[in-house]
Amino acid sequence: MFSLTPVLVAVVCVLIAWIFKNADGNMERRKGETRARTKAQPWVDEDLKDSSDLHPVEEDADDWQDSEESVDHIPFSHTRYPEKEMVKRSQEFYELLNKRRSVRFISNEQVPMEVIDNVIKAAGTAPSGAHTEPWTFVVVKDLDVKHKIREIIEEEEEINYLKRMGRQWVTDLKKLRTNWIKEYLDTAPVLILIFKQVHGFAANGKRKVHYYNEISVSISCGILLAALQNAGLVTVTTTPLNCGPRLRVLLGRPANEKLLMLLPVGYPSEEATVPDLTRKPLDQIMVTV
Repeated sequence: MFSLTPVLVAVVCVLIAWIFKNADGNMERRKGETRARTKAQPWVDEDLKDSSDLHPVEEDADDWQDSEESVDHIPFSHTRYPEKEMVKRSQEFYELLNKRRSVRFISNEQVPMEVIDNVIKAAGTAPSGAHTEPWTFVVVKDLDVKHKIREIIEEEEEINYLKRMGRQWVTDLKKLRTNWIKEYLDTAPVLILIFKQVHGFAANGKRKVHYYNEISVSISCGILLAALQNAGLVTVTTTPLNCGPRLRVLLGRPANEKLLMLLPVGYPSEEATVPDLTRKPLDQIMVTV
């Protein structure tokens, strides 16, 4: 019968110890990489993650609505302008939007609700995946509700600035002189909270796929910003990190809606200032092939 010599036993013990040590080291390294990835993006908000899958989860297939019947197609109505008029209109539109700035000093002067209705209708003309129109615009005018929104956001934003956002992001924001105090949430006559519907519901109660819901709602937000500028109102785009669930409950929104953006809307206050920033020239943002 084979027997182990003391030397061989020692060699085997060393080999086993080395294997376990390397296994532990690899595990710690993997844990370290995971922690590093988490630390690199401490600001990631679950509501802001794009969950626009092309297909619903297989095991939930029975819960999803089948494709709807096709719709009629009608002749397209289009206005074509002479080239000089096209150039003039495009130049004027650029000049209008080039004056748009993020304004954090907003007057409490009331704005016409018909204007708010119109700019949201304009936002609702945005294209969307399979024409699902996956957006909900919640307009808040009530003073108490606005203040509750401010309390929730400032509570979370203080944590964001001190812990979640990281030193680099906070440093980059210093030139804009921003912090977690959001006075405009009280003073702005209107707050518009834009929710993305990660899925919808058909008439029979089954879930309806909302393809590319985040991209669709983001396009809608861009149109809304242009419409507000065209109407002579100001705003500042805010994405309140980690506030979505609490704001959703406060506003009575369903679980399939996730907060994407919040816009305080109104006229600029008399003492309003903005950072003296410049925009990249055309040759730095456009490539022609």
